[in-house]
Amino acid sequence: MTNLSEKKPARGTRARSVARKLAMQALYQWQLTGQSAADINLQFLASEDSASADREYFTELLKGCVAANERLSQAIAPFVDRPLDQLDPVETAILLIGMYELRDRIEIPYRVVINEAVDLCKRFGATDAHKYVNAVLDRAAREIRAAERG
Repeated sequence: MTNLSEKKPARGTRARSVARKLAMQALYQWQLTGQSAADINLQFLASEDSASADREYFTELLKGCVAANERLSQAIAPFVDRPLDQLDPVETAILLIGMYELRDRIEIPYRVVINEAVDLCKRFGATDAHKYVNAVLDRAAREIRAAERG
């Protein structure tokens, strides 16, 4: 018998969107503070915001983007017009998540990856930054997901 006060892990589209939002915030913090992904992960999972998130996916995104930062940054480089360290940290975090999903989570349709990134950028990025993120990820998807795009 399960305890009714125990919360089931959040699943579904909304929970994944919240996980991406938290991962973007965590990656922003990681870029600015240099804290370890493990410490940031624990901090975010302890927050109330994580209750509605797919917590496993959040952890995967955070740890995956940090661990593969160099590989993901190199993968993004051909699609941007300046070095990543010259981009806003919010946009960099969103692009890292988008590239991670395009390359490592091929079961997620590329349109979903791009739409989620654009939505995050509209909410948290600079004015019109969503247009830049959309263009970068669209160009990347043409190459990485060529078969899916048709």
